[in-house]
Amino acid sequence: MTLTLILTRHAKSSWSHAGLDDHDRPLNKRGRASAKAIGRWLAAHGYAPDTVLCSDAARTRETWALIADKFIGAPGAEYLEELYLADPATMLAALRRAEGKVVMMLGHNPGCAFTARRLSAEPHPHEKFHHYPTGATSVIAFDVDKWADVDWGTGRVVDFVVPRGLI
Repeated sequence: MTLTLILTRHAKSSWSHAGLDDHDRPLNKRGRASAKAIGRWLAAHGYAPDTVLCSDAARTRETWALIADKFIGAPGAEYLEELYLADPATMLAALRRAEGKVVMMLGHNPGCAFTARRLSAEPHPHEKFHHYPTGATSVIAFDVDKWADVDWGTGRVVDFVVPRGLI
């Protein structure tokens, strides 16, 4: 069986609210447009998650809401405090507990960038893959039967996109 991870860094957030805690920062106008574009791209390519693991930060929650709007019957997200600014080991641990065939994980950098690179047997050739800018999304396939068997270097990046390529 093949399991698929959709790994998305949150869309561009706003810095215009002085004194607002980092955890509570919303998306800016460009970020909202980017999240919608990622949602359209995922839907158009048939990358529909059946499980969503999302950082509990405002910007990741908003990113998921705008992506989910592009799917009929999108699953509810599990908002995890542990994914807020998570390191790769924490992200892998959360993924290993997941259920479903297609899991979407929404998080932050540098965790998303490092996790995408470490999970992949070969990096994607896109020039932005290593940087993983806001909204960057990888689709990574694993030839395993359960998420608990996923490990570093066992994934195959089947697709990668950044919002600037879509809007």
